[in-house]
Amino acid sequence: GVENAFGTKRIVFMKKINAAVLGANGRMGVEISHLLFTSKDFSAALAYSRHNSVEGYKQSTKSLDKKKFKNIDVIIDFTQPEFFSEALSLAAELKIPIVSGTTGIGSEQQKKIKMASKKTAVLWAPNMSLGVAVLSEALGGFTKLKGFDFQIEEFHHKHKKDKPSGTALFLQKKLDEVVGQKNPEPLAIRGGGIFGVHKVYAMSDCETIEFTHSALNRTVFAQGALTAARWIVGKKPGNYAMRDVLL
Repeated sequence: GVENAFGTKRIVFMKKINAAVLGANGRMGVEISHLLFTSKDFSAALAYSRHNSVEGYKQSTKSLDKKKFKNIDVIIDFTQPEFFSEALSLAAELKIPIVSGTTGIGSEQQKKIKMASKKTAVLWAPNMSLGVAVLSEALGGFTKLKGFDFQIEEFHHKHKKDKPSGTALFLQKKLDEVVGQKNPEPLAIRGGGIFGVHKVYAMSDCETIEFTHSALNRTVFAQGALTAARWIVGKKPGNYAMRDVLL
């Protein structure tokens, strides 16, 4: 509660954030839905799925009908690269903040992100885990290393389509910038049901440094997506990253 002039507390009712989830029937969509249904901050307002209607939401749609997004405060997108551009266009036109963890996107979609970010707040991240955001920041310490070789290695489940992963490429870009050189391409291993392991090695003749991030379940990515969605509501148009959420 909040105290008034008489020292007594009054209850302040906060409006729930109306969230639309695109790709609600996918692996990540299901995880996010579970968290939304029990969230105190969010309302599961709208679900989009191309093939099936989605239960548990106030509304479900199989098309990006603008009318359905009338009262939406934030869009959470975990779809396919080919659909991502449509989602960005919708968010930009309606000026709704969008958080996306869609992976496998190319330079064309990166251009669309920049275009959309002029009209609304856009946060795209290949990995929604706050731990990976911290790992990326930690790589800054490698600037002081001389005479070292560097290598990134990643492990994912056998159904993951992109190889190397978007997270590995994101870490690679950061690593190359930090150490001022182009390093070998990330090693990608696919097998079983591994949620995601990313390792960054720094190796000299005398010592080895290893940073490892392991996702123990998909919930960590869903939690990160909702943290980002909560953070981005009310933000000015711009192109944001998970590191912004940490700051």
